[in-house]
Amino acid sequence: MQVYLPIAEMSVDAETLIGLGVAVGFLSGVFGVGGGFLTTPFLIFMGLPPAVAVGTQANQLVATSITGVLGHFRRGNVDFRMGSVMLAGGMIGALIGIFIFKILQYLGQIDVVISLLYVMLLGMIGLMMLFETIGGLIRRKEAHVDQKPFYEHPFFQKLPYKIRFTKSRLYISALLPLGVGFVGGLLISILGIGGGFLIVPAMIYILGMPGLLVPGTSLFQIIFISAFSCLLHAVANQTVDLVLAIILMTGGVIGAQAGVRAARLIRGVYARIVLAVLIVTVCFFLAADLFLPPTDLYSTEVR
Repeated sequence: MQVYLPIAEMSVDAETLIGLGVAVGFLSGVFGVGGGFLTTPFLIFMGLPPAVAVGTQANQLVATSITGVLGHFRRGNVDFRMGSVMLAGGMIGALIGIFIFKILQYLGQIDVVISLLYVMLLGMIGLMMLFETIGGLIRRKEAHVDQKPFYEHPFFQKLPYKIRFTKSRLYISALLPLGVGFVGGLLISILGIGGGFLIVPAMIYILGMPGLLVPGTSLFQIIFISAFSCLLHAVANQTVDLVLAIILMTGGVIGAQAGVRAARLIRGVYARIVLAVLIVTVCFFLAADLFLPPTDLYSTEVR
């Protein structure tokens, strides 16, 4: 069934969008990632303007994150104090990100910048995760964060404003989760992604959080940053398509609940391998779409 998207000014297949929402929601529940790293590129592949894909994806992240958090909250796997500190940094990052987005949109470079940033970020993070995890398997040792977390480095130990996070059993500087949240806010506002593929590894390897608490805590702060970013996109950039968002949210809510249940069945090391392969695969197709010559060298489009 074809549906018309008023902001994107085009018709798309509704079943494909719902299926994409289900897949993204499932990833959100399993890995604690918003899933935007998958949704936004696929929307671009379907022909949607990148700016609309980014602005609308921030809306869809809210629904999938809420559903995922509820599932983790019922199991007691959310550190609200850590999530709140990350949220403060994320709000600042989202404000700065919207300002950068507006400038790039004014210069007419937002589409190519979004695609290039996706290729660079996804390629770098995906390959790093893949090599690190496979290397741990070859050495017959799983990379548990409790063995040698980065926050034990003397530089991190000397940082001020230390806070005790009872749920995560950590006593670290608030600047660390603030910084992680700030990066997440930038990614949500500029690229329309929850930043889970970057935030989740940072929470494990830099903050030293227990793996069981990471997905729920990550999704908790993504809820509010995504809602804030979506509001700013709608007001400042007019790039939020509500019809597209509703369809994606419908599928995302269904997929997220299934993902939360599946999360208990997947060992951490294998989950990281699957996530890394997904990231690298999306990066490859996005790079091919960006650099290979198009079928039609010239097109006329009215916006």
